[in-house]
Amino acid sequence: MLRAFALLLLAAMVSGCGFKLRGSDGQFNMPFKSIALGFALTSPLGTELKRNLRAVGTEVVDDPAKAEALFEVLGETRGKSILSLNAQGRVREYLLTYTLVFRVRDRSGAELLPPTDISLKRSITFNERQVLANESEEALLYRDMQTDLVQQILRRLAAIKPV
Repeated sequence: MLRAFALLLLAAMVSGCGFKLRGSDGQFNMPFKSIALGFALTSPLGTELKRNLRAVGTEVVDDPAKAEALFEVLGETRGKSILSLNAQGRVREYLLTYTLVFRVRDRSGAELLPPTDISLKRSITFNERQVLANESEEALLYRDMQTDLVQQILRRLAAIKPV
């Protein structure tokens, strides 16, 4: 009986329905062939977005006049605030935030994507005896939020309807 159930479960898993989210395979169809990014040259977020755009076949150009689309960064902030305290009044958890506000315009200046705000939050526990480990974990969480932010930007860029 158990064997039959296991075989039935295995058959159901193998046959799967084929459901797949749009863009979940990492392939995005951008509505433009080239884009200029408004990030500073040293921005890690800009570097990762540039790499991902090139991976999906979109040319990233430095001169906005040569680009079909212009990605403008209106604001990028990272924050850290106290989330909870322990009984002695010391910090137990922090809330890390990463916010990006941007818009996308075409070559003529028409707005393809209005100002868009993406805000990510992660909580991190704090132990005063392990300060270096906490700093490493914080850096890792910011890097994870950056990757998540890039994926959300790519999905929003792919959803733009050309004018």
